[in-house]
Amino acid sequence: MSFHLHKFPLLSRSGVMERLIAEASDEEEKCSICLPDIPGGAKTFELVAKFCYGVKLELTASNVVYLRCAAEHLEMTEEYGEGNLIVQTETFLNQVVLRNWKDSLRALQTCDDIISYADELNITKRCIESLAMKASTDPNLFGWPMMEHGGPMQSPGGSVLWNGISTGAKPKNTSSDWWYEDASNLSLPLYKRLILVMESRGIRQEIIAGSLTFYAKRYLPGLYRRQGASDSNSSTCLAPVASGAPLSEEDQKILLEEIDRLLPIQKGLVPTKFLFGLLRTAMILRASPSCISNFEKRIGLQLDKATLEDLLMPNFSYSMETLYNVDCVQRILEHFLAMDQITGGASPCSADDGQIIGSPSLTPITMVAKLIDGYLAEVAPDVNLKLPKFQALAASVPDYARPLDDGLYRAIDIYLKSHPWLSESDREQLCRLMDCQKLSLEACTHAAQNERLPLRIVVQVLFFEQLQLRTSIAGCFLVSDNLDGSRQLRSGITGSTEGGWASAVRENQVLKVGMDNMRMRVSELEKECSNMRQEIEKLGRVKGSSTWGNVSKKFGFKLKSQMCSAQEDSVSNQKNGSGKLEKLKGKAQEKHKS
Repeated sequence: MSFHLHKFPLLSRSGVMERLIAEASDEEEKCSICLPDIPGGAKTFELVAKFCYGVKLELTASNVVYLRCAAEHLEMTEEYGEGNLIVQTETFLNQVVLRNWKDSLRALQTCDDIISYADELNITKRCIESLAMKASTDPNLFGWPMMEHGGPMQSPGGSVLWNGISTGAKPKNTSSDWWYEDASNLSLPLYKRLILVMESRGIRQEIIAGSLTFYAKRYLPGLYRRQGASDSNSSTCLAPVASGAPLSEEDQKILLEEIDRLLPIQKGLVPTKFLFGLLRTAMILRASPSCISNFEKRIGLQLDKATLEDLLMPNFSYSMETLYNVDCVQRILEHFLAMDQITGGASPCSADDGQIIGSPSLTPITMVAKLIDGYLAEVAPDVNLKLPKFQALAASVPDYARPLDDGLYRAIDIYLKSHPWLSESDREQLCRLMDCQKLSLEACTHAAQNERLPLRIVVQVLFFEQLQLRTSIAGCFLVSDNLDGSRQLRSGITGSTEGGWASAVRENQVLKVGMDNMRMRVSELEKECSNMRQEIEKLGRVKGSSTWGNVSKKFGFKLKSQMCSAQEDSVSNQKNGSGKLEKLKGKAQEKHKS
């Protein structure tokens, strides 16, 4: 752009213009000067020229940085006139812009275009220090309007202003995240410098992590699989900035790696779902291995807060055959178990009866075990999932973390159904992952009729199911005796009423039905065991006269003698039981001795 100006107004205010005009004054009729490096370009130079002509400038937060840098570039010092442009712009910066949050933010945004000039004059640093100081201070402590990104103006007395008039109403308390949205308008280099300064000032890690989360949600649109996956407070922040075009994949990758460097590796700072979103995005954008590993570590610290949907991450690599990224889940689980070892919750104590007493981290690791079992059931139908990989993930969960193995049994059953070509040895090896003694009665009933399980496992399941039924029957008799004794005591002291008799009759009926069902189930199991023994003898797997004791030893049953003797005693003590129960007991003893 060309400007037709007089020489004297320019050289009387600028040292650079004075020298350039002197060098070009050889031609009296025409003096042409080229200024290619003016900070802010032609628009800023036009304001400088007006200032040289004595026109009063309106300094704002949007133009003061350009004018300050241009004045420094043109050497517009006090030597060339009192109240020159350097002094005026510097005074406006210190007394107006840096005292106000909104103006400091706008001035910092203008530094992007002339960052080298602004850094040389420490304008960028001063703006960042001003913002960091205001963000680390409770705005409710101030009577002036420090927060101006949409909040109400306040009078020195603290009341809300309307058209400059005090209304007497007090403003609402401001939360610590009031500056998140304003800071997210900054470019990544300036935002990074702001966060680093805030950390140096001792702002809490939770606040820093919250700002990073807000910034990431704004510029990384692929963090969540769908709009509804995020919470209601952040669902409107998933799209990129409305004022500019979406970031390119390369820019998103750079942003993701910077967030990894700025985000502390600490449990509970950010939601687990958000971390999974960062991890998926890092895999899609081919981020650095260290970036992906750090996100996995952060997820591992709080894996007990994850959901099954979070773990189902598709494979984004063409070299992998499986549908879901099982290796990634394996690494995340290993990080969680390593953290569990450090916190001292890896090996809870066991009581004499085999029940887990518990440890400080038993509840989280139990939740993770349930989560992994559910994940195994989801990935089991994948025909490309190899047996060693499935076994490795299932075996990574400690035994004490599973109170019941029903979830693991379900996953194994689905895997066997989807991989019918597995050999008998592979099936047995897979089924060894679960403990038949930790299956519920419903799972035992299903497993006893499951044709996909190896014969050895079925026999073990039948044995332990019969044991559970006998224990349940013994427990029912003990409860029945206790109820009878309590009823007799109540009747002797307070007398019987019609309602008491009715409830007693109902309880007796319920107990009778439950005991009858258990007797029938025990009878069925004895028949099944008898048929199974005959089949084993036919197959020649048991040679000679096989007894039930030999079969139990051959199939590896591990029972405590104290448990069996205690259960037999509890059953034998019920001498007032019905005749049917005595027959059932005799039949079970004959079966055990045959």
